[in-house]
Amino acid sequence: MTDKNLNDLSDEELIIEFQRNNTIKAFEILVQRYKNPLTNYVFRFIGDYDVCVDIVQDTMIKVYRYKDSYSSIAKFSTWIYTIAGNLARTEYQRRKRRKAFSINADGEGKNETYDIPDESYRPDNITDSGIKDKIIQDALQKVSKAYREVVILRDVQDLSYEEISEITGLNIGTVKSRINRGRAQLQEMLKDIYKE
Repeated sequence: MTDKNLNDLSDEELIIEFQRNNTIKAFEILVQRYKNPLTNYVFRFIGDYDVCVDIVQDTMIKVYRYKDSYSSIAKFSTWIYTIAGNLARTEYQRRKRRKAFSINADGEGKNETYDIPDESYRPDNITDSGIKDKIIQDALQKVSKAYREVVILRDVQDLSYEEISEITGLNIGTVKSRINRGRAQLQEMLKDIYKE
């Protein structure tokens, strides 16, 4: 199959081509299609670009290694978002646990002080899209974890309720409810930004 023909295939057809014939070009096309959307999704969930890049790379490695576990019953996008979401949730929990530890790791109670720079407003961390994007991202990080993922999947990634339900394992009613609550939290945090 030529590269041109491969580019015309759907995601599901590409993964099947990769499964059956180990066509690396099919995998590369899938990576190309999903790298940016997954990066956007994971970044909005985690809030750390470097960690986000690692998670997306791990997602692609898992797709490569476990290609045969994909079943054509589900959409490919649902499968890959589920992988990325699971990795992002694991990282989120790991970071949450790490924040609970004391900075004085030796436990001897010494009166040493540590200067930890606040890098949240470094110029290279602020995107070209401007200050509003930074404020929105900061607000998204403050949305309850239970609501954040579904809001990102729906409003940033533009996935259907059904796809979100499959990715998160929640029923559609719960997905809709969580999206509404997450949007309400986000709207409350952003109300001053969008005043006319």
